[in-house]
Amino acid sequence: MVQLALPKNSRPVDGKAWPKPAGANRLTEFRIYRYDPDGESNPRIDTYWVDRDDCGPMVLDAILWIKNKVDPTLTFRRSCREGICGSCAMNIDGTNTLACTKATDDIKGVVRIYPLPHMPVVKDLVPDLSGFYAQHASIQPWLQTTSPEPEKEWRQSPDDRHKLDGLYECILCACCSTSCPSYWWNGDRYLGPAALLQAYRWLIDSRDEATGERLDNLEDPFRLYRCHTIMNCAKVCPKGLNPAKAIAEIKKMMVTRQF
Repeated sequence: MVQLALPKNSRPVDGKAWPKPAGANRLTEFRIYRYDPDGESNPRIDTYWVDRDDCGPMVLDAILWIKNKVDPTLTFRRSCREGICGSCAMNIDGTNTLACTKATDDIKGVVRIYPLPHMPVVKDLVPDLSGFYAQHASIQPWLQTTSPEPEKEWRQSPDDRHKLDGLYECILCACCSTSCPSYWWNGDRYLGPAALLQAYRWLIDSRDEATGERLDNLEDPFRLYRCHTIMNCAKVCPKGLNPAKAIAEIKKMMVTRQF
């Protein structure tokens, strides 16, 4: 298990312990990080008991059960519930993951849930990802060409298309970047695993004609070279991608173009 640091707020203290549901045969204890910018005693850990026979098997099901039946003030993001949108990324049992694809039965004992580490917290389990999205936008994640636009489409061979496998599947959940110690230390200057994975996706695209400009944009002691191959990013990625490998490939491209 990758043990991750708490979000950028003070260490939480024990908060409210909600009562156990009456008549439940199978209970699981959930301890959830709470933070209200307009409230008192922030941050804190609230304790909930979930009737497992009355909700679905995933952690997100339990969180929704808590919000619908116990505490409507609990705040979090979610959308597709299918591991596609990345909205419900959070730190569960010490590891960044998606609540919708994490089975409660995979966790032994108490289920501990925090927002993504080392990010400003908007409220409860909702981190402020505005900086993360700005970094993604800075790598210009779209096709750039100088050739005349074709009548129908930009063609690509099957072999060149296969080079994008393991890159385009990124859902920008931020699990990888917020698990990276280098990103914790230099998050304002280091682009992080997610943005660099996407940068390589466009660098390796045979249809793109801005390779030099893209590499120039990354040629910086912090934007690219703060990666120390810790590999937390690959360990926590819910899509099974390897951002560290993509970053290493970018570094190779940097060296190759000098000769």
